Amino acid sequence: MCLLLVAVDAIPDRPLLLLGNRDEFHARPSAAAAPWTDLPGVRGGRDLEAGGSWLAVHDNGRMAAVTNVRIRDVQRGTRSRGDLVRDFVAGSASAADAIAAVGRDLGDYAPFNLVLADREQAWCLESPRALAQRLAPGVHLVSNGPLDAPWPKMRRLRDGFVATLAQGGDDAALLDLLADTCQPDDVELPDTGSGLERERFLAPIFVRGDTYGTRASTLAWRDIQGTVHLIERRFGPGGIALA
Repeated sequence: MCLLLVAVDAIPDRPLLLLGNRDEFHARPSAAAAPWTDLPGVRGGRDLEAGGSWLAVHDNGRMAAVTNVRIRDVQRGTRSRGDLVRDFVAGSASAADAIAAVGRDLGDYAPFNLVLADREQAWCLESPRALAQRLAPGVHLVSNGPLDAPWPKMRRLRDGFVATLAQGGDDAALLDLLADTCQPDDVELPDTGSGLERERFLAPIFVRGDTYGTRASTLAWRDIQGTVHLIERRFGPGGIALA
């Protein structure tokens, strides 16, 4: 997943909400969001190549998501970053303890941003800076750089989210925010070492490509009764919606 909005105690009837796009190579085998038969209580999309997930939840209220981080000369880790999501939602450690444990093994993974949340707290760990932060109440954005960086697509998603809530938009309207293909001006683009053409390609909220692009848009939340909900839209090459 390459863009994630995290709303912590920002919506009266939804103490925690995750809204995000997973960008990945279309050839990488993946399963649609569904209950996991091998891990009762877990739901989410699944990476069929490594067995982990980009975003998953547990019926007990645990939620997790991960993004990659774009940096020069990235080294491939010995473990998949999707393991971090799977292991947390299927486990019993608090979000704070799990973040601390992962922080001791950062070298096992390629660079990532990790969001873990239990019923009490939500945390974000930026592996390149080895920086763990408890997420304060409000709306936070995570992408392929630092938490709440002023990247155009992060600002645009935040602004759209706030406006949609103010207008009483429903779940479909929130998911529609993730379909935005607006292209920022070149002067607004970050420099992550990928080159200008790649920065342009990855700059919109929704990335449309034949070999790489947005493959899933996900809305997940925990309501005030503690029930966890998850809705997913899936896409194929060229951004074509899948059934």
